[in-house]
Amino acid sequence: MNRTLRSVVPTHTVLEGGGFKVRRPVAMGRLMSPFLLLDEMGPVNYGPGEAVGAPDHPHRGFETVTYLLHGGMKHADSAGNHGDLNPGDVQWMTAGRGVIHSELPQDHMMEHGGLMHGFQIWVNLPAKDKMMAPRYQDIPSEAIPEATNTDGTVWAKVIAGTALGAEAVIDTVIPITYIHLKLQPGAVYEHPCTPEHNLMVYAFGGSMSIEGKALGDGGLGLLSEGDRLVLVAGNEGAECLLLGGPEIDEPIARYGPFVMNTREEIYQAVQDYQNGTLA
Repeated sequence: MNRTLRSVVPTHTVLEGGGFKVRRPVAMGRLMSPFLLLDEMGPVNYGPGEAVGAPDHPHRGFETVTYLLHGGMKHADSAGNHGDLNPGDVQWMTAGRGVIHSELPQDHMMEHGGLMHGFQIWVNLPAKDKMMAPRYQDIPSEAIPEATNTDGTVWAKVIAGTALGAEAVIDTVIPITYIHLKLQPGAVYEHPCTPEHNLMVYAFGGSMSIEGKALGDGGLGLLSEGDRLVLVAGNEGAECLLLGGPEIDEPIARYGPFVMNTREEIYQAVQDYQNGTLA
């Protein structure tokens, strides 16, 4: 059974961190388990000295996944970990029981400016994994599998899951699909789905249709159940993220950067952060 476009969620623009502009689907956290948030960072052209990021801030109980298309970011945390994100790179950070970290522009972005564009998604963790040990997976672009279809009209970068015969190299706590797709005008992409998983498509370039219903730039398409997805690109082509994963059928208690199952666990997270024992 083919998946259909059940509804389209609009996006709005908000400021995050130190004031960087993101495009975010409305009411994202209540729409599609296991995903809590999807932010498209930019695209924005910064002048010298203008680039901004997110200074030190805590996380507990979920994962952040940052995928950079243009620009340069650097991260550091309270445990001494640090690294750079360059175009095409992915950082999959499992906060688990707690991380305090920063995400800031690289020095060359601050000195010279330039285009910044990328994505950050938040992935919920089941209760049994919320207090796991934190971990980072910094995956350079050249290590992330890419594939094209036989006639070269569809390109996929496989961050998590599988597409066009390519399988991701990132280790995920729960089974996740995260695929960056580019379709030439009129191209058709067929994706076999795990029937019991939720699936959504975020369009950020061109337009496409799913079983005859249109999805355009800035739209988050929530899909029905099924074991196959068929995307058809519009006249200008299409670019999108395909995101999927299991339903985590557990209560969610959320306060800013903490996502737990009960209010008491949130109180504990805040207390741990305030007394310096979160990370």
